Amino acid sequence: MTMLSDIEIAQGCHPKHILEIAGRAGIPEKFVEQYGNDKAKIDLAYLNGQKKGKLILVTAITPTPAGEGKTTTTIGLADGLARIGKRVTVALREPSLGPVFGIKGGAAGGGYAQVIPMEDINLHFTGDFHAIGAANNLLAAMLDNHIQQGNALGVDPRKITWKRCVDMNDRQLRYIVDGLGGKINGVPREDGFDITVASEVMAILCLATSVADLKERLSHTIVGYTYDDKPVTAGDLKAAGAMTALLCHALKPNLVQTLEGTPAFVHGGPFANIAHGCNSVLATKMALQSADYAVTEAGFGADLGAEKFLDIKCRMAGLVPDAAVVVATVRALKMHGGRAKNELAVEDLTALEAGIPNLLRHVSNLKNVYGLPVVVAINRFPTDTDREIAFIMEKCRALGVNAVLSTVYAEGGKGGEALAREVVRLCEEETADFRFSYPDEMTLCEKIETVVKRIYGGNGVSFSPAAQKQIAALEALGFGNYPVCIAKTQYSFSDDPSKLGAPTGFTVSVKNVRVSAGAGFVVVLTGDIMTMPGLPKSPAAERIDVDENGKISGLF
Repeated sequence: MTMLSDIEIAQGCHPKHILEIAGRAGIPEKFVEQYGNDKAKIDLAYLNGQKKGKLILVTAITPTPAGEGKTTTTIGLADGLARIGKRVTVALREPSLGPVFGIKGGAAGGGYAQVIPMEDINLHFTGDFHAIGAANNLLAAMLDNHIQQGNALGVDPRKITWKRCVDMNDRQLRYIVDGLGGKINGVPREDGFDITVASEVMAILCLATSVADLKERLSHTIVGYTYDDKPVTAGDLKAAGAMTALLCHALKPNLVQTLEGTPAFVHGGPFANIAHGCNSVLATKMALQSADYAVTEAGFGADLGAEKFLDIKCRMAGLVPDAAVVVATVRALKMHGGRAKNELAVEDLTALEAGIPNLLRHVSNLKNVYGLPVVVAINRFPTDTDREIAFIMEKCRALGVNAVLSTVYAEGGKGGEALAREVVRLCEEETADFRFSYPDEMTLCEKIETVVKRIYGGNGVSFSPAAQKQIAALEALGFGNYPVCIAKTQYSFSDDPSKLGAPTGFTVSVKNVRVSAGAGFVVVLTGDIMTMPGLPKSPAAERIDVDENGKISGLF
């Protein structure tokens, strides 16, 4: 039997009308702004400030090429909760075009646990990312025009921190020189692009709670510094109003559905390795208002997405998760134990034992550092053996956590019912004692060191001379009480992607530190991390096509 591809499964589904989906979420029709019959934006007037549901955070072990299935599990769990009679919504991040055409990620789920329309969601969707890019680049254009027109603010071109952005992996744009060709074409300077989802505007959109809050955050965005080291903001350039005009529609969360008709808010936020990495606060709050259970996810492993969800998003938005799910696969844990990707189909308890500390550290962090009830979801593959599954379950029980099999990829919501029951049990029988990993009062260096030691399991931090100066300058400007958003490789607890499993004794190297004053956090760049990815040798774009009837193929 030939297994259908994700896009073939999605195209074989008959979606319900979006007004029916809104009705399932209790959203009156007057708040639904339709994009055709299968997607909509929800007016912000729908929010009434009431938290109705339980908040379930789905995260995962450190990712590997073997795959973990975090988004797939999130969707399947939501469908599983619906199948056992619970009112449920799901809140997810939007896919970025860079990975879609590069190394395709599963941002719309996979198998029989997907959100639809899958093609729209993976491509332009409702245009949110284009709006973010336009707002970002408007600010860049106004900054350079200000310098061209006399530079009344005294911006030092050598101290500009604002980059342009594009929603595509393009290493050619990381470092550029622009403004060439004489006076009429601008002031020559070094410049560069970030991918749109790593931009501060993306984080601002995800953390804003209203149009007024959006405008206020944008106005505080620092674009560079004057010759005497004073910050220059978007407000100083009189850009915040126009940027808000570009973004005010994008701020409204998008409503779609799962293959089984569960309401799904898909809005903002990818790339927790280099940015905030969570869907928007507004989408999460809408999900909580619309159901008894709101299932959401954070990007990459729990050391990245979950840490940022808990230490940044929950801190700013006043959210308190009721339970956490950590997704793991036998295959990925064997890779963490030293096996190659082509060696994972054979039972190997030795490799599993060597790799399982990665899972256990993530579980321990969520349970013991953040104080959350936790369940492990074992995303089962056909090659997994009963002995391997039993081994993981036994190790989790030793930590006081249950591990549950999930087969949502192959079975949809039916394969998520056991996980759903355990999530309900956690919410009903255990109480979260939620706390952050560090307090606001710590210095920036102390916050970074705390995350490295408590969450990553490292020995400490090595700050470059440049980073030390940057931290001192930011604290002098009053940003010392901000949370930290650490940009780090997703492939390891450390800043070295080759250190798999649960490494110890390592030091994280901090190279640069900058403030995202509009978003409200300090960005910490570690190791060799870059905020503009490149395409692989054989990008997914080579296999994506469309026929004469407009039917798209090759999208995962």
